[in-house]
Amino acid sequence: MKFKVFHFGMTLAIVWAAIVFLAGVANLIWSNYGIGFLKLIDSIYPGYQYGKWGFGGVIVGTLYAALDALVIGIVIAWLYNFLTRKEKL
Repeated sequence: MKFKVFHFGMTLAIVWAAIVFLAGVANLIWSNYGIGFLKLIDSIYPGYQYGKWGFGGVIVGTLYAALDALVIGIVIAWLYNFLTRKEKL
């Protein structure tokens, strides 16, 4: 089985961005929700600052997450395809 590299990257980007977005919005509604997770996201993505910009910050973090997961997903799918290729006789 071979992965479609871009499709796998997009799938991972959508899932990871949705997780970051939902955690950020939930934190805006319930201020104690996901603090540790959002501080971790703050330490990974340089343009995102936890609790500083409100909903705008959630959007910035979501965009960073989508771009990051897209690149990682493409690399993972390419590496999988590379390692599982069949040699032609």
